[in-house]
Amino acid sequence: MNQEAEILLGVLVTTDSEAMRLRSGDLDALAVLMDRYQHRLYRYLLRIVAQQSTAEDLFQQTWLRVMERIQKYDPQRGFEGWLFSVAHNLAIDYLRCRQPQSLDELALSGERHSELAKSEGTGALDRLLSRERTDLILRAITDLPPAFREVITLRFEEEMKLEEIANALAVPMGTVKTRLHRALKVMKQSLRKLPEIGKAP
Repeated sequence: MNQEAEILLGVLVTTDSEAMRLRSGDLDALAVLMDRYQHRLYRYLLRIVAQQSTAEDLFQQTWLRVMERIQKYDPQRGFEGWLFSVAHNLAIDYLRCRQPQSLDELALSGERHSELAKSEGTGALDRLLSRERTDLILRAITDLPPAFREVITLRFEEEMKLEEIANALAVPMGTVKTRLHRALKVMKQSLRKLPEIGKAP
């Protein structure tokens, strides 16, 4: 086993042991878990709902739900997948209240006007171009339907395996693969329409 695999295994074992501590009523374990997942979980929620205040609310709700349902946590499943599943369900419930169309509908429906906050600052031309490319990609992700946006975020930002995504979303592996394929296809088409991509070296 290489060093990277050993570190990953160590993190997973530690995470699961913290989850078991929380399950037994140790609230100090909650602080450890929140610290470990705060950035990833918030980023995931922000990608799904595309509003900072809503993502913050859902972030808090996720941890409240974790505390409420920790007794139902199955150690065989792994805490990370379970945590993202809880967040997924809360985000989907929120979007269902806000949007009349089906969240699993794979066709694009209307334009999304919300944008993620962009980093400020100046730099060399190559850094500026790189930032512009990043902004264009983020915009393309934001314009995806929620079901597509979610799998893109989990696969490429959270670096989850397809099996882990399927478990977190409670959908078959084939559905994950289909959504991922179609999401990438839609993004590719969207980015081709933008002249800025062609101008960048």
